[in-house]
Amino acid sequence: MSNEQTYRGLIGPIISRFESRGFKLAAIKLTTPSKEHLEKHYADLSDKPFFPGLIAYMGSGPVCAMVWEGRDAVKTGRKILGATNPLASEPGTIRGDYAIDVGRNVCHGSDSVENAKKEIALWFQDGEVQSWKLAQHDWIYEK
Repeated sequence: MSNEQTYRGLIGPIISRFESRGFKLAAIKLTTPSKEHLEKHYADLSDKPFFPGLIAYMGSGPVCAMVWEGRDAVKTGRKILGATNPLASEPGTIRGDYAIDVGRNVCHGSDSVENAKKEIALWFQDGEVQSWKLAQHDWIYEK
């Protein structure tokens, strides 16, 4: 599960990073989440001093919510995103290339398969996540 704050016009390049790696886009939605929705999504951070600013920023405009599928999608997706603090992110990662401040780190990526399932259920309704096979699947995966 990945979210991109849309103000920067980086949805295309971000999608390209995941597709180039061989991941499959299973769902995508442009939405402006409510404060309550964001508070639920970031509930684990509610005691942090930056929480109010995070909620205000993420609710200030549309976000592009996405679901990516593929082998080790959570683990590898987090490597594609880079470190949470963009200044600690390697060049070539999304945050390393497109972000400077941690409060504006461009993307959210689920930190576990369990949390990805919860986040997908929070952002997408039944039937919105598509099940399909990439035409190039057998060229990407051995099994």
